[in-house]
Amino acid sequence: MRKKIISTILAASMAASMLTACQSSKPATETAATETAATTATEAARETEAKTEAAGTTTAAETEAAGEETYKIGIVTPTLTVSEDEFRAAAEMVQKYPDLVVHKTLPENFATDKEGCISVVTSLADDPEMKYIIFDNGMEGIIPAFQTIREKRPDIVTMVSCNDDPKLLNEYVDIAISTDWNRRGETIPTKAHNMGAKTFIHYSFPTHMASESKSVRRDIMKATCEKLGMEFVEITTPDPQTGNGPAAMLQFLQEDIPRQIEKYGPDTNIFGTNCPMYDVILDEAFDKKFIVAEQCCPTPTQAYPTVLNLEITEDDLGDYDKINSMITEKAAEAGMTGRLSGWALPSSVYIPKFKIELAKYMHENNLKPEDVLSKEFLDNFSKEYMPTAADFAIAGEGLDHYYMLILEDVYY
Repeated sequence: MRKKIISTILAASMAASMLTACQSSKPATETAATETAATTATEAARETEAKTEAAGTTTAAETEAAGEETYKIGIVTPTLTVSEDEFRAAAEMVQKYPDLVVHKTLPENFATDKEGCISVVTSLADDPEMKYIIFDNGMEGIIPAFQTIREKRPDIVTMVSCNDDPKLLNEYVDIAISTDWNRRGETIPTKAHNMGAKTFIHYSFPTHMASESKSVRRDIMKATCEKLGMEFVEITTPDPQTGNGPAAMLQFLQEDIPRQIEKYGPDTNIFGTNCPMYDVILDEAFDKKFIVAEQCCPTPTQAYPTVLNLEITEDDLGDYDKINSMITEKAAEAGMTGRLSGWALPSSVYIPKFKIELAKYMHENNLKPEDVLSKEFLDNFSKEYMPTAADFAIAGEGLDHYYMLILEDVYY
């Protein structure tokens, strides 16, 4: 299968081959001084052209053989009860490619049973037909599994999403992909500004702000608001991780949000760092008509189904187009069209599916990791092979095997 992306990658080498063939097939008499020289030049040209054609035939044959070879893609995720998104994403891909994808799950106590997790991952390499191993779980300590696989089966391509040190991932994993949470510190205020927000309110609490990633994102949000001429307002709620749990935090939001909207007006975007906050934030948004450019976890299944009383059946759980349409309809009924946005589906569903499609494409086209590790390739691949496009960026200097993504926006 040769699509636009692989054509782009191979364009340079194809052009070089064509140039060689054209040059070698010129009549020898144009440059030969004698008949003998002409014959020699012609024979050399034919030999060069034959070699070029043979090389092209070999490449095509190798690609065809790779596409027909029996192989498997293994994926490891948490169990359904631990992390529904990754589990369902893998299960759907097994259903899509039943003879290709093998799905294994981690121990439910994965945080403490690191040896058990490593064993699950490395066991996939025991299958001689296994050519790709994918890992999706926000845990630390799984790198030894991929060190073992590289030693035991260097032919296997590994694709990983986890919380291990980026430098270790870059060293021991072929392709690492994760959500670019910090970059959202820029993209969320920018989107809110484009949606008409003049004020950006950031709700959080002490234990969340003690997290480096959340404090870094907050600082980027503040700097972006200043750059765009938006007022940045930081408000601290009661801490749900101390004291009496989330009840006090939610009560505070119910009382404080109306005060803030009365003060700043409806052209205000509200962002909270905690998922339960959005049951209140979205409920108040439909009442007070302020902007919610993106939730902390930007997915149509966060708070929207509860707040809007959406009737989502078991069959609808993975049908994000249908869920997004339901939200869009409710937004229109409430006069909120264009005031709400997010991502079309969770990145925790998107990334496992993306990696399986990428592995399949790599095998069918005889590609190596270095052939796909570029922003241009990954961006284009997401547009062509996924229902939603992604914007990739390299994770940092020296992290050539590690890319982070942000998904395309959906507006309700």
